Amino acid sequence: MTATTHASAPLSQRSAPYIDFLESWVTSLPDLSIDDVIESTGSVDQIAIVSVDLIVGFCHSGPLSSPRVAGILPAVRALMERAHAAGITKVVLSQDTHRPDAEEFGSYPAHCVAGTEESQTAPELRSLPFADQFAVVEKNSISSLIEPAFLEWEAANGPFATYIVVGDCTDLCIYQAAMALKLRSVDQHLGQRVIVPENCVQTYDITVETAAQIGAQPHDGDLLHHVFLHSMAQNGVEIVGRIV
Repeated sequence: MTATTHASAPLSQRSAPYIDFLESWVTSLPDLSIDDVIESTGSVDQIAIVSVDLIVGFCHSGPLSSPRVAGILPAVRALMERAHAAGITKVVLSQDTHRPDAEEFGSYPAHCVAGTEESQTAPELRSLPFADQFAVVEKNSISSLIEPAFLEWEAANGPFATYIVVGDCTDLCIYQAAMALKLRSVDQHLGQRVIVPENCVQTYDITVETAAQIGAQPHDGDLLHHVFLHSMAQNGVEIVGRIV
């Protein structure tokens, strides 16, 4: 019988080559032309932009707001302007709109409760001149696709061949949305393309020291952003630097 032994080197040392790879991989992601997206899809009507949780409570105020997330708003706004000018008008905003007694509040502080400012679309997107064309799907968990309203929106506006997913958080709601879209496509042999532009997604950061002070779980934003982008790529989600 072979005895099981623990690795002698710390995880940080054993994983250093992979972390170096991730950093190089993300910085070298290719850009993608919106014209190429349209040409490869065949029709602007078969392209959907899925914006996840770009709301006040994650961008500007509230216990889960993050300047890292707010920092992607200019890039997301620019992408939406570029897409709209190219004729892409199918945009859905999947957004936390929690019940006051949401079960999720056992894992995270109460946030983005229905009827509060936190649950409202970030003003940077609300102020777009075509924002009245956006569909809003309210969700009560980190998953977009388990909400019947999301599936109803797809049924009424699709079918789609290409999804562009933007928003937050890379390792939570973005991962859930992009992976669910891609895995459903794989399961049903739909051949759908799911694209995540790195400059239009982000996650929050809580250092180990801060987490200990406030009684929360630490959350390395840089590491998790990189790891979950790579995980999506390994499962068929197309990760690009930007859509230009």
